[in-house]
Amino acid sequence: MWLSWPKESQAMTCPTTLSHQFLRLQDEAPQNLCQYSGKVILVVNTASYCGFTSQYEGLEKLYETYKDQGFVVLGFPTNDFGKQEPGNNKEIAEFCHNTYGVKFPMFAKTTLSGKDANPFFKELIEKSGTKPRWNFYKYIIDREGRIVDSFNSMTSPSNKKITSLIEKLLKEKKL
Repeated sequence: MWLSWPKESQAMTCPTTLSHQFLRLQDEAPQNLCQYSGKVILVVNTASYCGFTSQYEGLEKLYETYKDQGFVVLGFPTNDFGKQEPGNNKEIAEFCHNTYGVKFPMFAKTTLSGKDANPFFKELIEKSGTKPRWNFYKYIIDREGRIVDSFNSMTSPSNKKITSLIEKLLKEKKL
């Protein structure tokens, strides 16, 4: 679920790409994505019963490795692809924590396509020209809020293309 957010109120401090507010997965508390402004961000759509679900482990490792340098992973569970995320938010949160020790920010279960599509993902798709075709599709956003690249589900979080890009972007200072 997402909440509306007045764009002009944060226009000078928050990139348009991050001008969205969603409910946090574990407790459904509202979270403004502007809090991640100035960070390098990996956005990923997730599912608990997918052949790529083990990528949670690699995503958590990326987060733990780079979080102190200004990096964050943002996870968005969805049931859009193969109905592989049937659980409710509480069940998903417990699965992520208990099975993979996920500590990176996760948001409430969402929809990526159709009339009820998540507005953040609509923007990621529009600006990048690429859209998720399955679970664990990844977008990388730089410190300025620009979508730099995207990676399909087959690309592991530990893939050198991803880690090299994150390291490069972390070295760049926010303008």
